[in-house]
This record gives sequence, structure tokens and C-alpha cells, in this order.
Amino acid sequence: MPTYTALTTLIGEDRAEALGEALEKLQPEPIGVGVFEIEDDSGLWEVGAYYTEPPNLAFLELLSTAFEAKPFVVSEVPEVDWVAHVRRELAPVEAGRFFVYGSHDADKVPQDGRIPLQIEATVAFGTGHHNTTLGCLLAWDRLYDAGTRPARVADIGCGTAVLAMAAAKLLPDAVVMASDIDKVAVDVALANTDINGLSGRIACMEAAGFAHPDLQKAPFDLVFANILKGPLIELAPEMARHTAPQGVVILSGLLVVQAEAVTAAYVAAGFTPVSRDDLGEWSALVLRRT
Repeated sequence: MPTYTALTTLIGEDRAEALGEALEKLQPEPIGVGVFEIEDDSGLWEVGAYYTEPPNLAFLELLSTAFEAKPFVVSEVPEVDWVAHVRRELAPVEAGRFFVYGSHDADKVPQDGRIPLQIEATVAFGTGHHNTTLGCLLAWDRLYDAGTRPARVADIGCGTAVLAMAAAKLLPDAVVMASDIDKVAVDVALANTDINGLSGRIACMEAAGFAHPDLQKAPFDLVFANILKGPLIELAPEMARHTAPQGVVILSGLLVVQAEAVTAAYVAAGFTPVSRDDLGEWSALVLRRT
């Protein structure tokens, strides 16, 4: 069955939300409507609707005029097995001592002592190929080389749990927890811990931030948070409460232009910057709670 998209952009969150609500009332009825800010604090929003039959172009034109939006761009989405496509396109990733790969590249796993992490292409974020995940892996690799040996580790917004697994592989005696707000991601995380021989080693849970009883029990010596600028800044005070004195946080999911704002929020919460890695347009930050 073909799928159609109708996309537009406009200025202002309130107008974008109102346009999204208006789209939901059109006939044919869309199967879904999305409203997203294109970049944090840009003020520019994208509104999209998704259909199983061609949308009414005249109605879309009227709505774009009424809400002072760009004309809708309507496209038919080709039927693609995206998981199969991603598996074909994604090559293994080397991040320090870590070798991240899919099952289709199992024959490429090196036998030189590097740590393999098998991550399947799924709907959960974090295959190791994105520069945010890569930056976190490189930062953790460097911290471990410098002697960091945390006893308690949390991966907040874990996605595939690749970062939690990278910690568990190096820290056989550590308590490692991974949380995500998305239940699907938690299921994917559990599956990945199993295929990597870490079943039972990482506690995976559905939670927003630290909002789970298991995450409240004691402060963590190392916290990964590869999410987005807005949630990272909102999480800064809570991150301070859940990070042990001299504990370390590794943050990413933020653009280079957003790194200073995130750093400032964590400095205000009681952290000291340790390092920053810019990979392309993305940054990974390491800060220590002082």
C-alpha cells in the first residue's frame, strides 16, 4: 500500500500546533500528523501529515495560506525495507577498543583483542554509526585508559543500549542500568544485551530520565546521556543529584553550536568540563561533578 506525505514549514510553535490539529480534521483523514521544531530555538517548525491515499491538494493549499506556512510538498513514499537497506549500507564502526557491527558483518570482527558489540539495525536509536554515539564511545574509551573504573553506571535514553554494553564489557563487577522513555527501545536494549552475552548484567527499564525506583537507590559514578539539547539542559539538576561526587557524565545528542549552552547548564549544576569532542556537526561532552 503506498504512503503519501505532505510537509510544510512555518514560524512559531503555536501556529505549527494549530496547523497540525487542523490537518487531523481533513478528509481524507491522515494516518498520522507530526509537529517538530527543525532545530532547537530556531523558531522554525515542520508540520507533516501521512496518508494511505492521495491528500486533497486544494485543502492543503487553503491551510498553508491560512497559517502563513510554506506550500505543502506532497510526495509518495516508496515501499522500502529500511532495516534491510540500513544493514546493507552500514559498515562496522571502530571507536577506540570497541568494534560495533551488525550480524551481517560478523565475519569482519577482528581477533586482536578489541571488544565487539553487535547492534542490529532497528527502530531504536544508537547503532554506533551516528557521530553522537561514536563520540560517547570514544570518550568512554579514553576515560577507561586514564584509569576511570566506575562501580555504578547509568545509560539514560539508552536506545539500543550500546553505551551501557560498552561499559558492562569493561566493568564486569559494576552495576549497569539502562533506561529509555520508549518501551520499544527497552525491548531492543534487552535483545541486544542477550546477543552480546550480557543477559542479566544490565538492568533495562522504561523511564523518563531517572524516574524509576532502581535509578533512585544510589548515585552513579558514570552516566551516559545521548539525547537532545533541551532534555539535557532540563536534566542537569537531576543529573547532579544522581551523580556521585567526582563522578563523570558523558553527554551528546547535541550540535556543536549547542555545546556551550549545555556546558553552561551543567557548570551551573555543579559540574566541571573535562573534554569536548566535535565530530562533524555534533559534540560529545565529558564533565565531572565537583
